Amino acid sequence: MAAVVLAATRLLRGSGSWGCSRLRFGPPAYRRFSSGGAYPNIPLSSPLPGVPKPVFATVDGQEKFETKVTTLDNGLRVASQNKFGQFCTVGILINSGSRYEAKYLSGIAHFLEKLAFSSTARFDSKDEILLTLEKHGGICDCQTSRDTTMYAVSADSKGLDTVVGLLADVVLQPRLTDEEVEMTRMTVQFELEDLNLRPDPEPLLTEMIHEAAYRENTVGLHRFCPTENIAKINREVLHSYLRNYYTPDRMVLAGVGVEHEHLVDCARKYLLGIQPAWGSAEAVDIDRSVAQYTGGIAKRERDMSNVSLGPTPIPELTHIMVGLESCSFLEEDFIPFAVLNMMMGGGGSFSAGGPGKGMFSRLYLNVLNRHHWMYNATSYHHSYEDTGLLCIHASADPRQVREMVEIITKEFILMSGTVDAVELERAKTQLTSMLMMNLESRPVIFEDVGRQVLATRSRKLPHELCTLIRNVKPEDVKRVASKMLRGKPAVAALGDLTDLPTYEHIQTALSSKDGRLPRTYRLFR
Repeated sequence: MAAVVLAATRLLRGSGSWGCSRLRFGPPAYRRFSSGGAYPNIPLSSPLPGVPKPVFATVDGQEKFETKVTTLDNGLRVASQNKFGQFCTVGILINSGSRYEAKYLSGIAHFLEKLAFSSTARFDSKDEILLTLEKHGGICDCQTSRDTTMYAVSADSKGLDTVVGLLADVVLQPRLTDEEVEMTRMTVQFELEDLNLRPDPEPLLTEMIHEAAYRENTVGLHRFCPTENIAKINREVLHSYLRNYYTPDRMVLAGVGVEHEHLVDCARKYLLGIQPAWGSAEAVDIDRSVAQYTGGIAKRERDMSNVSLGPTPIPELTHIMVGLESCSFLEEDFIPFAVLNMMMGGGGSFSAGGPGKGMFSRLYLNVLNRHHWMYNATSYHHSYEDTGLLCIHASADPRQVREMVEIITKEFILMSGTVDAVELERAKTQLTSMLMMNLESRPVIFEDVGRQVLATRSRKLPHELCTLIRNVKPEDVKRVASKMLRGKPAVAALGDLTDLPTYEHIQTALSSKDGRLPRTYRLFR
């Protein structure tokens, strides 16, 4: 029994073996492979003796992985960006969206987005498409904006041939069966109901501000399908639109994490000389209209008192968005406008975070920190290939709508005033860091490559954009702001609008030196 206890004691003390146990009070013996044991006196900042000098990879010039672009015989462009990794993101971007629906039933692009990756000539159902992608660890998505439709797949790079073939089939050979169209009608109806009921009004306000800024033209047309058009859109209507806008010269096949020559070979195999489901008739009725900024107001009276009920209900708020025309993303002033938008910043009154989260932007320092009753003040910049819109969204109690609008108009006027060097550098640094951080994501690189090549047939690389941002000076910001303030405003208002100033008063405030609204006098209260 004593022998057993002795053995257990030795084990608990950590003896190395039965015959050569370490003395309890002796100096520790350094083991050959222990962490730092062989070199006890060498700091971690110094190289270890006898270890070969490491050889690191180097890049010649600013960027080795430039975007490569090839145009096929049918006009389709193939663009790729190399990126290390096992997976790739590949997709087809099309110059198509709600801005091209002036001669059609509004809502076609919305329908096509929901019908994406349904049954095709080769695949009998959406499930079959998803199963095919799963063999390569793939996922798919379709997104439609006002001027671009994007079909994208992320999958293992070894399945590139399968992915491009699937994308070609989804874009050019959709069946659009009656059952699928009917199911899409139900999906669109549900999405419209959700849009009108959700507590966050930003998507609806964005729709309204475009409607006010570009009255009944191009980017001012409805992005979401109007309720009255849901039952009218059918296979024939969709085919008439696809025939004009889903043509090779309006498409870009973009890939990130793929070899360019392999992508071009796949494009020639699956996208060259293919007969689309709507026939081979050439496009005859393409809308080439340039966006016409009109300015104006879009109002929607609504009871917002019961938007979000529960233990901590959201208080009743009135939401206002005021915007002015900026510029297109093809113009040189686009970068100064982007810096100005970042300098304005803003957010919700309860946003968490510190430096780097926008807490030192103008809408935080001058608006949210000074006026505790305002729940939100955020700057947005929407830019397209022929126009742009810089706007501020604010929300507050309905009884303080007039004061809130005046605070926003004052901030617009201050944009053309003195620009502090510190706040400008902070905005430029934040914009650069946001750009670079977003471009670490493969899907974001894919979208950037596709959109730039679709619009300009080439791509500005990140280091070029960073140089343009660094070169923005205070006088550039002041110049673009002064030019913007010479235009008519666009206004969107949602909620209890009893105390909303008239459009003429808002326009007068934005034309004044201090941004103040004209005084109003009431004989009776």
